[in-house]
Amino acid sequence: MAHFDLVVHNVSWQDEVYDILVKDGRIVELAQAGSSTQASRTLDGEGLVVLPSLIDAHVHLREPGQEYKEDIASGLTAAAHGGFGQVMAMANTSPVNDNASVTRFMLDKGAQAFPYGPWVRPVGALTMGLLGQELAPAGELAQAGCVAISNDGLPVTSTELFRRGMEYAADFGLKVIDHCEDPWLGHGGVMNEGAISSRLGLKGIPTVSETIQVARDILLAAYLDLPVHLAHISCRESVELIAQAKEKGVPVTAETCPHYLLWDETWVVEYNTSVRVNPPLRTRDDVLALRQAVRTGVIDILVTDHAPHAAHEKNVTFAAAPNGISGLDTALALTCELVRAGELDFMDIARLWAWNTADIFSLPTCKMGTGDPADFILVDPDLAWIATADALKSKGKNTPCLGQELSGRVMTHVLGGRVILSHQDFS
Repeated sequence: MAHFDLVVHNVSWQDEVYDILVKDGRIVELAQAGSSTQASRTLDGEGLVVLPSLIDAHVHLREPGQEYKEDIASGLTAAAHGGFGQVMAMANTSPVNDNASVTRFMLDKGAQAFPYGPWVRPVGALTMGLLGQELAPAGELAQAGCVAISNDGLPVTSTELFRRGMEYAADFGLKVIDHCEDPWLGHGGVMNEGAISSRLGLKGIPTVSETIQVARDILLAAYLDLPVHLAHISCRESVELIAQAKEKGVPVTAETCPHYLLWDETWVVEYNTSVRVNPPLRTRDDVLALRQAVRTGVIDILVTDHAPHAAHEKNVTFAAAPNGISGLDTALALTCELVRAGELDFMDIARLWAWNTADIFSLPTCKMGTGDPADFILVDPDLAWIATADALKSKGKNTPCLGQELSGRVMTHVLGGRVILSHQDFS
């Protein structure tokens, strides 16, 4: 009888129940439940759903330079508990990740904290210092380990420079991720522009500040026949432009976040700084458009845009607060809320949080097939828990979920066949 390193019994996958057989870091087989096997470690997955270990293509880990908000170790701890085996860390660190030394520093910090994963996948800066004036050395960044290039948070206003950046990145097999925002139209804005912003006396950010950049990027991608990835899409007009581009075969991909699928601008009425985010929460109509886009594949992936801040930074007036929601701890539970609402199913979670992300950015993933890396999570989709400050493993507690009851929890996280986290008993 074959001997396995790990066997997970009675776990649900695509509405069937299986045993997962693991050896040498890879899946040997999804066997019929109740199979007679010998293993060094076994787990009972009855009542649990297995999913590939998730990939977050948009996080801010703050290290180097702002470790009081988050450091790589705390961010990866939150990732492990949240079900994420890989996180793509944006370049807006201090110093900026615009050279190989910063990239290597981030990778070394990640390996020291979690030698067997979760893994940091650095995203290099598109321009030096994120200043939008001179291209960063994409080749050097790629060689050091960056998996994409972005000026996230500080959009490149020069279309000529952005074009050259797309061409330069493509030479090294990297995709450009763009934060689509016209800096003049949105300048000084703190929430969605509309009737509610007028009533609250807060300067608004119009949807066109996003869509005008979405249109630019799509036109460039079509003209150059080069891919571009559009970050944290928030409104119906952007979705419509992306859908039209995909129908024409333009190589464009796009992401959105759970908060744009669940919450709208009415959450700002109490001046709750935990929902100040950029792009801002939009209207209910935008929420519905984004949900449809996610279901139909117009939006390719989900990301957290994890943006941790210290408590004192958010404990100010709404207009003075920094943008950002801390999301690694809560993203899976929020996505399970969409499953319970009938908007998505568990295969959508695998597609949106793992498989499509891996395809877009050339990352490894598990599709639960023979020979796949044994990177998976066991999830209790109905387990209720309170998002207290202690329960959130990120240093950032800046989420509107704080103090709320959520349902959906990672019970076990396996990477490379190793159990890196488990709330279950082994036998």
